Amino acid sequence: MSIHNLPKSTVAQSGSVQPSSIQPTTTQPISADVHELDRTDIESYYIPGGKVYERFFDCPLDHQQTADTRQVRVFARHIVPVGKEDQMHSLPFIVYLQGGPGFECSLPSSVKGGWYATAISEGFQLLLVDQRGTGLSAPISAHTLAQHGSTTAQAEYVQHFRADSIVRDCELIRKALCRGRTSAASQKVALLGQSFGGFCITTYLSLFPNSISRALITGGVPPLLDSPDAVYHATYPRMITRNQQYYAKFPRDIARVRTIIEHLNAADVVLPDGGCLTARRFQQLGISFGRTGGFDSVHRLVLRAASDLETAGSLSVSALTEIAAAQSFDTNPLYCIMHESIYCQNGNASRWAAHRVREASFASAFEHQWDRILQRSDPAAPVYFTGESVYPWMLDDYAELRRLKDVALSLAEYTGWGRLYDTGVLAANTVPVAAVSYYNDMFVDVGLSERTAQTIAGCHQWITNEFHHNGLGVSSHVPEYLFRLLKGDITDL
Repeated sequence: MSIHNLPKSTVAQSGSVQPSSIQPTTTQPISADVHELDRTDIESYYIPGGKVYERFFDCPLDHQQTADTRQVRVFARHIVPVGKEDQMHSLPFIVYLQGGPGFECSLPSSVKGGWYATAISEGFQLLLVDQRGTGLSAPISAHTLAQHGSTTAQAEYVQHFRADSIVRDCELIRKALCRGRTSAASQKVALLGQSFGGFCITTYLSLFPNSISRALITGGVPPLLDSPDAVYHATYPRMITRNQQYYAKFPRDIARVRTIIEHLNAADVVLPDGGCLTARRFQQLGISFGRTGGFDSVHRLVLRAASDLETAGSLSVSALTEIAAAQSFDTNPLYCIMHESIYCQNGNASRWAAHRVREASFASAFEHQWDRILQRSDPAAPVYFTGESVYPWMLDDYAELRRLKDVALSLAEYTGWGRLYDTGVLAANTVPVAAVSYYNDMFVDVGLSERTAQTIAGCHQWITNEFHHNGLGVSSHVPEYLFRLLKGDITDL
């Protein structure tokens, strides 16, 4: 059943979230006076180390326009450590904000390891929020957007799916879950943000600093910019370096990739989902270069595709399926259509910044047209992969994005983006903040992050080359080190 067809609960005029009214058919309606944590109709179950409660909250689509009665339903997985189920009203919450934009939180198979275990050992219960537009939170797709009518209406709707709205959702959820706690300190939540989740935390620090007990940011200290251009001027050179490192590890892939690119220029290759595997789309596999193990995963796909071409003269269904599965823009379309807007403030439009910067300054390095590749000063040079960047031609190459083309083009020209960060509030920050930035990060430039960390008063920034962008998911050392920074255990940074 579509999330939009679920029964709606009410949002009080004061702005606090009332308990959701989703009811199993065998359960009597729950009074609005019942605390969210005391509801008996919530689906719950155990995983190793924790009990999971699946909660839905109805939030205003537009938090700042009380006359707008539209709502979005936001989903959060609430995980309480085993043995502490009766302490939900007193245990502090840590809210996890996922990377993206446009990605949901996955259900952990266990909370006995990773950052989950670290947070639990620090005394927290966990709240994993599917940000609006993702997962079970009013998910955005061509199908769901079509329900909103014209392209103009669809674009207006999606404009409410940025970090400022996500943060306001979290703030209303915080009020619902912490209602009745006796002290101001006990009503605060800790925040953990990975990548774009760190962008959201910085917005949270700007809007509601008194609601936060502490904040941990992993690979997501955002650049305080008004438009994205500077981001790509910084990240394209880093991507060139990652390509050089990849081909140094797999030198035979130079010839393999060239063979694949030549083939994709000559043939119309249709993916099983109806999308087109063009040379430029194949280059986007390089986004994996920013993650631990990414070189190996791309090499496996390159070897498979090159072997298909050598033995059969075409790419197999199996290879095409694997390539499509490695690209998440169709399943998580916000990652494309709202990606550059996360950098836009104060009336600036993105206007496909990555594409403009690439064409102006890096076109030769990332050339995909075979005839132009042969005309380069070194025609035998490697063909480079691209990284975390979105382009207007994706609206033709990806099957789902085709159906969102008009909306995406409209959003790219939109000049009504408001302010995401308040530098004055950040400069006066009193919330303990610890952040890790990765020296070789090709998603979030370390230099731009360092400037922002210096703007946030009291921010303890750890810069390391030990991990790539997904360090939080790779090693428990990352969250453990950040908690030590917050405790003052490490003072030499």
